[in-house]
Amino acid sequence: MLPQVTNSIRVISLETLRCSSQRAEYVSILVKVRQTFYFPQLEVLLATRQGRNCNCIGPQNSAGPLRTTQFLYDTKMCDCENSEDVNRGKNRSFLVESNVSKSENIESKTEGNEISVDNAKKYKTRLYKRRWVIVSLFSSYSLCNAFQWIQYGIINNLFMEFYNVNSFAIDWMSMIYMLTYVPFIFPVTWLLDKKGLRIIALAATSINCVGAWIKVASVKPHLFWVTVLGQFACSLAQVFILGMPSRIASVWFGTGEVSTACLIGVFGNQLGIAIGFLVPPVLVPNVGDMDELAHHISVMFYITAGAATLIFILVLIMFQEKPDIPPSQAQVVMQNMAPQESSYRASVGRLLHNTPFVLLLITYGLNVGCFYAVSTLLNRMLINHYPGEEVNVGRIGLTIVIAGMVGSLICGIWLDKTKTYKQTTVAVYLLSFVGMVVYTFTLNLGHLWAVFITSAALGFFMTGYLPLGFEFAVELTYPESEGTSSGLLNCSAQVFGIIFTICQGKIIDYYGTLAGNIFLSVFLLLGTILTGMKNSSL
Repeated sequence: MLPQVTNSIRVISLETLRCSSQRAEYVSILVKVRQTFYFPQLEVLLATRQGRNCNCIGPQNSAGPLRTTQFLYDTKMCDCENSEDVNRGKNRSFLVESNVSKSENIESKTEGNEISVDNAKKYKTRLYKRRWVIVSLFSSYSLCNAFQWIQYGIINNLFMEFYNVNSFAIDWMSMIYMLTYVPFIFPVTWLLDKKGLRIIALAATSINCVGAWIKVASVKPHLFWVTVLGQFACSLAQVFILGMPSRIASVWFGTGEVSTACLIGVFGNQLGIAIGFLVPPVLVPNVGDMDELAHHISVMFYITAGAATLIFILVLIMFQEKPDIPPSQAQVVMQNMAPQESSYRASVGRLLHNTPFVLLLITYGLNVGCFYAVSTLLNRMLINHYPGEEVNVGRIGLTIVIAGMVGSLICGIWLDKTKTYKQTTVAVYLLSFVGMVVYTFTLNLGHLWAVFITSAALGFFMTGYLPLGFEFAVELTYPESEGTSSGLLNCSAQVFGIIFTICQGKIIDYYGTLAGNIFLSVFLLLGTILTGMKNSSL
């Protein structure tokens, strides 16, 4: 039975609402309306800022389709359950307005209940110190997994010699991470929405641990298929990791900390890649004796497996699903939304019809795909010009990632302060292109110090783009699940990563490293142009 409603419910649309935290207090009112008026299927959706038809659907659709130049929310009210409810519903109207002032309250009175913007601000929120433990644990197992991604490629020539396979086979030890991600991301994202952070964290760490121990058993020249199996397990664990930073940041951290927390989550992955560039050339030197080489590889695999096991135990003991009290008004809203309102299939559909997000999907894939190709083929590119410099190749890879982490930190803090998403992403993308061009034309000069400098510039901007993409996606798609938007971004990156790695590898084989790097530069230029085309007011 529906209570008598005396006032209409207004849905505010304001050009001044530029971030999810500001929008949250208005969404919370609609959630409260659903709970008060017993409309279990009322949906509160973020509409694109494009100006499109908005249909107000209710027991009596008297309002008809409305056209607004800029609006935030589309509301759908479920059909009433019986004729009495339908008759009573005729007195209700849901309005979508685009010219309501920010100070105006939204009111709806029913049997003494009053809902207003001021009431929305009274929801209790709290920040727990444990949030730093959670994000640190995540960064740790992300680090361990990322290390295993690059540990083969950075000493490509040594694994080719040990297992007696060609360079393309070793390239696939990196690309298997990308290939596995594409089919598994959708069921894993669904599982994240249904089961939550803790189940996903346990799955990631346990599978990563199993993969590491399988590789320990593969240190025989005829057991290449076993090491591939272990790497496949680690690549499967990666699917449970890559989409998590934005979800952990939003569930555990306050509004002013989200970008920084997301940065810390991405930082773990990047630090793992950095260690993966630096440590394998040191632990596995270029020696002629196969037994000695097997010993060095075995030591590296045992250290990795031990670290993966320790991290799994820590996650099992310490990782918590979510705080008892939400950290922000946005999380108050999301935790009060009914399951129907966050349907995974519907969410993906809405995201793929969001034009700014689709453009971001393409441009993010182009940028990160180029980074994956450069990382995978770094050994092959540099050894061609600097034979016997495996250790310095690892140091150059380390330089790329460390510079990128500094760039990520600066970009994350900048976004928290300014919220200038589009301007920042365009600038960083353009500088990534410039960095790639400069790196390309200094690679064959014969001076390693020049390669160190240009690779640092490349890493600063290219790797620094990673957290920008995640945060821009969250803002473009709020209140859709962060796991869904992050999953789609990473899926795009894996697809482009496979394409670019295979194509650049073949170009290097037939035409040299200069042509291969020009190939990547062209796509970074294309990505810069598409990023500038995003029609977004953020």
